[in-house]
Order: sequence, then structure tokens, then C-alpha cells
Amino acid sequence: MGVFNFVDDGSLQGCAALKLSDGRKRSMSLWVEFITASGYLSARKIRSRFQTLITQALERSQYRDVCALLNDNSDVRLRIHHTYTVQIICSFRCTGIWPRSANQWPSPINTEWPNPMIVSEVKNEGFDLLSKEVPVPVPPQNVGPTANNKQPNTNTMEGDAWAMSMASAENLLLSHSNRQKALSILKTLRDRHLDYPGSPVTNYILKTLILYECEKHQQEHEWFDINLGDRVIGKYIQLLNY
Repeated sequence: MGVFNFVDDGSLQGCAALKLSDGRKRSMSLWVEFITASGYLSARKIRSRFQTLITQALERSQYRDVCALLNDNSDVRLRIHHTYTVQIICSFRCTGIWPRSANQWPSPINTEWPNPMIVSEVKNEGFDLLSKEVPVPVPPQNVGPTANNKQPNTNTMEGDAWAMSMASAENLLLSHSNRQKALSILKTLRDRHLDYPGSPVTNYILKTLILYECEKHQQEHEWFDINLGDRVIGKYIQLLNY
């Protein structure tokens, strides 16, 4: 089957690569059709093959009249009853390791939260590698006499890299005290008042805001029921100001 090494060199922010440990065994690997000439397991090739399989499955499904595959990008996204959108992503679970790009977490200034026991638990929980399409920022073009000199993209891993998801670790951080309850309240407010076409406020943004609030208010008593309203109202006002 082949053994892959986890490569986290920071060349693509938030992404990592899986490289075959012994390139000479590329043709012997069960993953051979998804491995690049450089020996990397390609997330792009995985997505392409997965999309083909889902398309074939839908064509033979009794639900093909109510379920359609969206083709706006290379990710597998299904539209059900013209109302609900479901995204299906191939992933690898990485437990017991922690990405080098996240070695600076937690910050030394966070002396109260998270405590060392929670940090150890989170790092053991690990993360996921997702084969989802990741938008890569386009560097600004030069202006002036050298504007016509196109700068080649030196990053050969675009499309083949895997997105690192810390969702499990984030959920674990929020599982203590009332932090998850605060997030649930914000989600409810968002669904009732900020859920409109093109709304920039996503559930992930709300989770990020709560995590920042955890760093700002590190004491456990600040998340007791009596203080929970202050935590929620502060974040909600911050959203409205944006």
C-alpha cells in the first residue's frame, strides 16, 4: 500500500502534503493513480476520482431527480430538493501528532486558558487532512516597466496539497464550561437574523470569535451562566459593527 510522510513545510498556509516514503515503490502502491511524479499523494486527483464515483452513483440512484451534483468547482457538493447543499470530502485522520506550523500554540501569554491538561488532550486529538479545494492567494502583479515580466508560480503543490482541519481540536477546546453554549446561542442568533443570501457571517467565523473570546476571558468564572450573557452580547455587537 505504501507509507506516506507528513510534510508540513509552510509553503501553503493551512495546508500540508503526503509524500510516499520510498519513491521507488510508487508503481507498487495501491494509491498509484493518485500519486504525482514527485511522489506526492494528490488531493486534486482524489477529488477528481471521487467526483466521478459520485456522479456514477447518482446516475443509477432512485434519488437522481431530487439530488444533483454541483459543478462549480472540483469539490463534491450535492444539491438536494433544490434547497439543501451537502459537501462530501475525503479525509485522513491524523491522531497523536501536531503540525509544525501550529507549534506556537498556545501562546505563552495565555497562562490560564487552555490549561496544560487541555493542551495535551487537544494535541493528542490531532487534526484532519481534507482533500477540499483550497483557494490560493494570487500575488499582486508588478506595475511599471517590468509589468510584462511574468513571475512563474514556484509552488508546485497547488491543488495537490491537503487542507489541515482543526475542527475536532476546536470543538474540544469549546467543550469545557459554557463555551459551547455561547457558540450555540450565537449560531441561533445568526440563523434568525443574519441568514440571508451572501451573508458573510458563517458558523466558522462565529467559532473563531468565541475562541478569541476564550483567550480574552481565560478565567472559568467568566463563562459561568451569570456572565454568559456578557460574552454573547459582546460578540454579537462586534458582528453588527462589521
